[in-house]
Amino acid sequence: MTFDNARTVAAGPRQSIELDSAEALRLLGSVSLGRIVFTRQALPTVRPVNHVLDGGDIVIRTHEGAALTSHARGAGGHGVVVAYEADVIDPDTHLGWSVVVTGYAYLVTDPDELARYRALLRPWTLPALDMDHAVRIRPDLVTGIRLVSPEEAGPGR
Repeated sequence: MTFDNARTVAAGPRQSIELDSAEALRLLGSVSLGRIVFTRQALPTVRPVNHVLDGGDIVIRTHEGAALTSHARGAGGHGVVVAYEADVIDPDTHLGWSVVVTGYAYLVTDPDELARYRALLRPWTLPALDMDHAVRIRPDLVTGIRLVSPEEAGPGR
C-alpha cells in the first residue's frame, strides 16, 4: 500500500493480545499524549490532550471555556463518564499497543492539588497560561491490546 508521502507499508497480519489492567496502565503512563472522549450535545467528542498518570488516575489540564471543564463542573461531585485512549503503533510495521480507560472525570478543585498538577503537567497547546483547570479520570475499566507478529505470539495463539 502506498501513501501520498511515498512510504510503503509492508506489514503482514498481526495478532492482538489482551493486556491485563496493570500492564495497560503501565503502558499508558509511559506516554504523555492521548485522546479524551466525552459527550457534547449528546454526541461523542474526541480531543487530543497530554496527561500524567498519578496514583492510577489520569490527569489532564484544561481551561475555563473548554467543553469538558463545563461538563465536569455541571456533573457536580458525581463526575462525568469519559473514555481515554493512548497508543503507540508503528505506522510501518503495525506493531505496538493501544489502551482504553473508561471511568468518571472530576474537576480538580483543591488549590494544592491544582498547583501540583500545574507543576507536573505542562500543556502542549497554546495559550498554556490559560490552562488553569485540571480534570482527574478515575479508571473503572482498563483494557488494552498489544499488536504483535504471529511469530511473537507463539504457537496456539
